[in-house]
Amino acid sequence: MRDDEPVTSSDLENAAQSGAGPGARAGSPPAAGELPGEGADLTAASAGHPPAPPVTRRTVTLGVSLLVTAALAAVALVLPVPYAVRAPGPTQDTLGEQDGRPLIEIEDARTYESSGQLRLTTVSVSGGPGYPVTAGQAVQAWADPTRSVVPVESVFPEETSAKEQKQLSQAEMLTSQESATAAALTELGREVPAVLKVAGAEPGTGADGVVREGDVVVSFEGERVPTYAALIERLAATTPGDDVVLGVERDGEPKDLTVTTGRAEGEDRAVMGVYIDPEYDFPVEVKIQIEDIGGPSAGTMFALGVIDKLTREDEANGARIAGTGTMSPEGVVGPIGGIEQKMHGALRDGATWFLAPEGNCPEVAGNVPAGLRVVSVATLHDAREAMTAIGAGTGDELPTCSQQAS
Repeated sequence: MRDDEPVTSSDLENAAQSGAGPGARAGSPPAAGELPGEGADLTAASAGHPPAPPVTRRTVTLGVSLLVTAALAAVALVLPVPYAVRAPGPTQDTLGEQDGRPLIEIEDARTYESSGQLRLTTVSVSGGPGYPVTAGQAVQAWADPTRSVVPVESVFPEETSAKEQKQLSQAEMLTSQESATAAALTELGREVPAVLKVAGAEPGTGADGVVREGDVVVSFEGERVPTYAALIERLAATTPGDDVVLGVERDGEPKDLTVTTGRAEGEDRAVMGVYIDPEYDFPVEVKIQIEDIGGPSAGTMFALGVIDKLTREDEANGARIAGTGTMSPEGVVGPIGGIEQKMHGALRDGATWFLAPEGNCPEVAGNVPAGLRVVSVATLHDAREAMTAIGAGTGDELPTCSQQAS
């Protein structure tokens, strides 16, 4: 056939069968419905691939097993586990505002502005009553250095409902605010009168079976104690093991009670084993406005906030200081839980300094995130001096818990 001759349909059919013709290439697929010839073999073997292995019973069993295992693993990841996950929570500047209102408001006294920040820190906890943690969430938290996974009973009391836990947390926050205010005013040299009601006695102590709930303590060794600080001061001058005379009012009648003091665990100081629930008559009115945060661990930062506002000196002086710790009425900083998460939360929110309770130093050691300086404090006086030194730019010599972690 010449190049200029027309191509007929039969010519196309012949070309298709012979594999040569207009548009034909070596290795073109055969026409539909035809078996390939030797020149058009397109099997996997001719393409350089081994033939597919035959499907056996063992292959099917293995595939089914893998699918079942994957399904079980997926189900396991959503099952609840008896753990709680602690993560960095929000922080709040006690010298700042919340919802447009000062977090700390003080009436009947002159207050002063501050250029720094005193940030209380919190921990976000999941896994409490009514909100269980799944295995998948626990695994994810284990892999996150800013979180921790702990047994749920170490965070939440057993047999406590979510409602009861919230009520307890709110009550602790209110008590913390009162104790912080009393400690702050006492640190500033102001007298804070209080009715010293007995809430009970510690079992096995010299006060057990001697004092009664509802007694009002009015004197110690014959000296009146009009404030909680006065009672603590008198007790501090007592040798552990000595008998002391506690003057109380019981049902409106005066009564002298003899209590044998004991020794505080791990310390060389006397204790009576009497639980005191003070009812304060504050010389100034302090209102602390804060929502959605509970527990007692903000006490130290509340107390520092009150001190900063009531003093002419700008103690923080532009520094961003965060911290944590419970605060007793006599000014003792107590340890708290979740301090690693609180340090990470402080750093996240721009703090460069962190005040940590001395009792938490074993947990702080080796876990300080880079970029954060930690100062160890045991009392409110320690914390106040640290705040002032940091604001003055002389914080480098303050006591620390450990070297910085990389």
